[in-house]
Amino acid sequence: MSVPKRPKPAKLFVSVISASPELIAGTLLDLARRYGPEDFVSALLPFDYTDYYHAEMGQPLWRRFASFARLIQQEDLVRIKEETNEVEARTSERRRRRVNIDPGYLLAERLVVATGKNCAHRIYLDRGIYADLTLVFRQKEYRPLPWTYPDYGDARVRGWLGVLRQKYLLQLRTVEQTPASTIEGNKENPCSTA
Repeated sequence: MSVPKRPKPAKLFVSVISASPELIAGTLLDLARRYGPEDFVSALLPFDYTDYYHAEMGQPLWRRFASFARLIQQEDLVRIKEETNEVEARTSERRRRRVNIDPGYLLAERLVVATGKNCAHRIYLDRGIYADLTLVFRQKEYRPLPWTYPDYGDARVRGWLGVLRQKYLLQLRTVEQTPASTIEGNKENPCSTA
């Protein structure tokens, strides 16, 4: 019998996309006021994997990833997605978003992104928000799945996420004072019954 227990806290990250680098910077400042100081901000990247947002947000589009020093509870993802939706709405003009914010969290074994869109591989959480299992940690790195968006599958992005994973594991050791062997667990397949 499996016995329910409290899950480990998670590392909050966001992806922020806009045609305005200044709006991205302002959005990250706003999010830092809500969620605490950032401990990582990526370089400004061209967002050219898709033209999906061009009609609404213009082009060229830019993106930054950021993570926050304070860990969150995994169930907080629904509230955080609602709050980032409010930021998007507040910065909209004529019912068009000027910024797209995708919050998610990172754990030792996976990366999850919050979305309001249903799909076969997405798990419903609450209040119209789904969890998208985007990457899994296997063979010493985060790896894409068949449905992973190409930008999250990019080697440079996955490299940054690997660094954030190391930071997260150090945070767990410090915050929880948990032995490293307990935190690391079976890194290749923590769900294995073998």
